[in-house]
Amino acid sequence: MIEKRDFYINGQWVKPLEGKDYQVIDPSTEEPFAVIALGGQADTDAAVAAAKAALPGWMATPVAERIALVEKLLEIYTRRGDEMGETISQEMGAPVDMAKSSQVGAGSWHLANFIRAAKNFAFEGPLGEHAPNDRIIHEAVGVAALITPWNWPMNQVTLKVGAAAIAGCTMVLKPSEETPLDAMLFAEMMHEAGFPAGVFNLVNGDGAGVGSQLTAHEDVDMVSFTGSSRAGKLISKSAADTLKRVSLELGGKGANLIFADADEKAVKRGVLHMMNNTGQSCNAPSRMLVQREIYDQAVDMAAEVASKVSVGPASEAGRHIGPVVNAVQWGKIQDLIQTGIDEGARLVAGGTGRPEGLNKGYYVRPTVFADVTPDMTIAREEIFGPVLSIMAFETEEEAVQMANDTVYGLTNYVQTQDGARLNRMARQLRSGMVEMNGQGRGAGSPFGGMKQSGNGREGGTWGLEDFLEVKAVSGWSNEAG
Repeated sequence: MIEKRDFYINGQWVKPLEGKDYQVIDPSTEEPFAVIALGGQADTDAAVAAAKAALPGWMATPVAERIALVEKLLEIYTRRGDEMGETISQEMGAPVDMAKSSQVGAGSWHLANFIRAAKNFAFEGPLGEHAPNDRIIHEAVGVAALITPWNWPMNQVTLKVGAAAIAGCTMVLKPSEETPLDAMLFAEMMHEAGFPAGVFNLVNGDGAGVGSQLTAHEDVDMVSFTGSSRAGKLISKSAADTLKRVSLELGGKGANLIFADADEKAVKRGVLHMMNNTGQSCNAPSRMLVQREIYDQAVDMAAEVASKVSVGPASEAGRHIGPVVNAVQWGKIQDLIQTGIDEGARLVAGGTGRPEGLNKGYYVRPTVFADVTPDMTIAREEIFGPVLSIMAFETEEEAVQMANDTVYGLTNYVQTQDGARLNRMARQLRSGMVEMNGQGRGAGSPFGGMKQSGNGREGGTWGLEDFLEVKAVSGWSNEAG
């Protein structure tokens, strides 16, 4: 049994002041493999105090030096990538090959993009030629509480820590209690990179404990949260008492609009994208909207593709999908699959229960429903598992209406060979991101949503701006100082 009971506060590993033990479960086996401590108010207060004390010095550190430390962090992160991948795989069930490539790779990608963006970002500059003595300064928001999820742990940790560090914020990271070990490994990397004491602090805890304490803390200037829309609402309410900035990246129920002229790989691509990471992605294309002319063949294709998606332990090499993260999530997914059946959707692949031959572990059968209607539960709720809902539409206008008929607005997808239609869809779909014909977003493109998918933008220049205040100065002197 691995024991990781210490927290990283003020540049050193320290014993919890109020910690209680928490078992970390391997979702492939349902067995505990590590024990951590969950902190209490005293631990939260100590971490925030360390961050507050370090803030003036870190804000005054030249941007070039802050960037250089993130560059050093990236070197260390890359060198220890296999170790990080193995840790993530065991904690949250991502197959080890996928964990080492996609899960770990997301972190290095974001750190590299922040470095690039920061080197081209005007942290100080003139307002304009019309106002020669006015200056615009971008400075750190202050002490930032970073609350991250379990589904793409290093993706979210690096999106927050990389931006906050370059912006000049000091921070307290509370990772998900489901995946704490990768964050503790990351803390080791921050220490090795040489970040000053108090700039980065880590306290393990759950949402009701450390998470709520950070959100309400009067010395925390900002909360950056990734997780469920339900939790995002609670955080917003709690943070309102101190009027701190809140940046939210929340759930999604993405629509994938497949028109009759879509390329021949569009359906397969959509199914595999949905099943990636066992469906545990907020930007998953979980609603496949298919034009009536090709609906029947698309359903047949989706069922065939899903039936060939293999499921297995995270520790095994290969291109299979692993288990979902825990028993609670497994139970929610099973209930929603059964609800889909009960409400009259046509099950064409998968279903309830574990895949054949897997009697232990939180494994879910890759599932596809056809003939789903917009009012069905599976069309409206985020399932967060490998479950795809297929719906038919007749016209472009109907497709847009169906896609936008959701409380979420994170990512939508469009498949068509009509360039003018692509552009119309990009403008009409109410989501923070629109990806078309399988083309992913470029380096530094902002990640974030609308409506109940949140209000933050993470990655690149926009990610830096989330952690910066804009200060307007008049009467600026050109003398050095």
